Amino acid sequence: MKPLEIAVMGAGLIGRRHAERVMSEPGTVLSAVIDPSDAGRDFARNAGIRWYANFQDIRAEDRPDGVIVATPNQLHVENGLEVVAAGIPILVEKPIADDIVSAARLVAAGERAGIPLLVGHHRRHNPMMQAARQIVDSGRLGRIIAVHGTFWVAKPDEYFDIAWRREAGAGPVFVNLIHDVDLFRFLFGDVDAVQAMESHAVRHHAVEDSAVVSLRFASGVLATLSGSDAVAAPWSWEATTGENPAFPRYDQFCYQIGGTKGSLGIPDLTLWTSTSKPDWLEPLAEERVPYAAADPLCVQLRHFCDVIRGDAAPLVSGREGLATLRVVEAIKRSAGSGQMIPLSDAGGLFQSPESPAT
Repeated sequence: MKPLEIAVMGAGLIGRRHAERVMSEPGTVLSAVIDPSDAGRDFARNAGIRWYANFQDIRAEDRPDGVIVATPNQLHVENGLEVVAAGIPILVEKPIADDIVSAARLVAAGERAGIPLLVGHHRRHNPMMQAARQIVDSGRLGRIIAVHGTFWVAKPDEYFDIAWRREAGAGPVFVNLIHDVDLFRFLFGDVDAVQAMESHAVRHHAVEDSAVVSLRFASGVLATLSGSDAVAAPWSWEATTGENPAFPRYDQFCYQIGGTKGSLGIPDLTLWTSTSKPDWLEPLAEERVPYAAADPLCVQLRHFCDVIRGDAAPLVSGREGLATLRVVEAIKRSAGSGQMIPLSDAGGLFQSPESPAT
């Protein structure tokens, strides 16, 4: 089968990771890097790849089969609409946008044009999370009652030398916790209310450096998320899963899932279950659930190829990305107002994904 030509728009941290996967995957060829910066031009030159400052500059004969949009969050919709208008399948990094109204515009545009849109919530593609979903769905944990997730990392000062990371639309809620929210939705379904608090007491940027979030799911599951990019700690997805080898790895957990019959730790998939009727005085049985590890960015890329060829529908569609963004925006509204935000009663912005706002 002829390799697909994939262009990557944006040559920052995540854009380069995408570009590296495209170059190493036998079924794909990196056709171009699209980035107006000197760093983007130099990255393309060093990789021996065509470089364009803007998407409109691509010559007709160099038209790619698919485009990965990995530009700053605030540009996702603008860039995504360009690709949709050109009739090219798109993988847009998370968040799909930095507000739900513009995100809904992109989703609606893709649907009108019949252009598939895959949102880069790549952790859903991780075989470990697929295995966790099977455990939850199997009923081995009983009724899921409570869930907790931790994202505690210490981003260095130079991380914030890039201006957009200090501005609205960035911050650990939009950049990091959105992954956790999406995975919780993947495991437990729709969220119907959120309550949150934020602080920027460490760096005093316009965006938060810490947040605490409570989520209530339509199923009755209650979840908490604690996130900070100013805490030196081993408890985060990045530090525990080994997904990105650039991060040191620790034998710790990032998520805990509690049910009436047992509990599950993630990422090691340690399952704790009652050997008889649940009793806090009785010991629990411990089991490590096996799974075949794989790089989720590579799995996502192969899935994107299937989407481009028409062999699969997007695992994380534009509507799914929009639904997760609705939850994150509700978190931001709650943190700003101090109020619980019901997602069914949010000024008309939180419509069903089946009817995107225009």
